[in-house]
Amino acid sequence: MAESVKHSPSGIHLLADLYGCPQNRLSDPGWLDGKLVAAADEAGATVVNSSFHHFSPQGVSGVVIIAESHITIHTWPEIGYAALDVFTCGRPELTNCITEKIVEQLEAESVKYNQVKRGTLLNQAMVANS
Repeated sequence: MAESVKHSPSGIHLLADLYGCPQNRLSDPGWLDGKLVAAADEAGATVVNSSFHHFSPQGVSGVVIIAESHITIHTWPEIGYAALDVFTCGRPELTNCITEKIVEQLEAESVKYNQVKRGTLLNQAMVANS
């Protein structure tokens, strides 16, 4: 396998709408930060940094930068909703693992998933040119 393909940007980008989550979990930026970082660590991703912000009167937005790409979350505690975004490139198997761990921690009653394969055309071009 060519070296350029080994470091391909192709990967899985998973968007998840989480419904029926407990308000206290969606309101606490420190708790969310710890759980998202732990999910990345447990899945085998490389955590680079994280930043979470609590809005007034409620809601949290946060990002965990991982070497493989990113994890973001935006919460609306007042309606028990969270928008989760997990993208991993180079190691696409991490996406589902990280997402499952976060969904479990947030105790969502229901989840709607939308999966997008990213960088696939670029990856094909890299293979053809190697």
